Amino acid sequence: MKSKKVKPEPVDNTGQVIINKKQKSRWERTKAAFFDCWQLYLLLLLPMLYMLVFHYFPMYGAQIAFRDYKPVDGIWGSEWVGFEHFIRFFDYYQFKDIMLNTLEISIYGLIVGVPFPVILAILLKYCPNKKFGKGVQIITYAPHFISVVVMVSIIMKTLDPRNGLINNVLALFGIEYNLNLLAMPEAFSSVYVWSGIWQTMGFSAIIYIAILTGVDVSLHEAAMVDGANVVQRIRHIDFPALIPQITILLILSLGRILNVGFEKTLLMQNSLNASASEVISTYVYKMGIAASFPDVSYTSAVGLFQSVIAFILIFVVNKLARKYGEMSLW
Repeated sequence: MKSKKVKPEPVDNTGQVIINKKQKSRWERTKAAFFDCWQLYLLLLLPMLYMLVFHYFPMYGAQIAFRDYKPVDGIWGSEWVGFEHFIRFFDYYQFKDIMLNTLEISIYGLIVGVPFPVILAILLKYCPNKKFGKGVQIITYAPHFISVVVMVSIIMKTLDPRNGLINNVLALFGIEYNLNLLAMPEAFSSVYVWSGIWQTMGFSAIIYIAILTGVDVSLHEAAMVDGANVVQRIRHIDFPALIPQITILLILSLGRILNVGFEKTLLMQNSLNASASEVISTYVYKMGIAASFPDVSYTSAVGLFQSVIAFILIFVVNKLARKYGEMSLW
């Protein structure tokens, strides 16, 4: 009887046996890959737990928007009412005003808020005095760390009709006019947006500064050899490098178009400017928390309406960006 020949194991140049990966099961390969990079998976653990606990698990409670929720009966024990709360919100007599106020502040902030950090980043890059540029960057970056409460206090002190900064400056020129911008509904969106630009412009410019720093220097050198001036270099070299990031941030910003900052709006709101400062977030607060009898189901429906609109906007804008600009989130 002939003995069965044993096929020798393949070896590499150093004499080590080459392991055939096909002989390993998928589980073994996955386990080996996990233990090779276990530190990275450990770093991902906390963000994953955060997403699960604060973003995915709360989705279970989204059904409250379709029920007449009563804490005593619980979620499943509460009566199912369908779209009744949504219809109630759409039929609310101030629905149109609330939506218009929200969209006005959001779109205004989007139009002004996107270009200013880009302009600041470009100006800092081409600033001839680097020390001066660093100083400007620190000064514009610092307001980001001011809390919303302190920020609104600064706004109120600055716009005080009796001894505020603006009225004092006007008085220096002989103009005695007690201007109270926070009492003017038509000025609320401008005060809100421009104070936000002052607070966030420097911080938002950091990512653009980083992108401009990574632009190949040889491109600028070649452009200068060809006789290109600063404006032409910005237009044909720097700006194209910034477009992908601008597109992504614009898509994300459009997804938050109905989410006007609640804390700042509520703190700046008063009886005189309420017609322009009442937005969805403040309305939800008043109906769901500040009310004597909080309507949890109704405010949940309003919040779900915001989320659905945000999802649709991100999906549509992302598709348009991919179709016409070849740049998108996915």
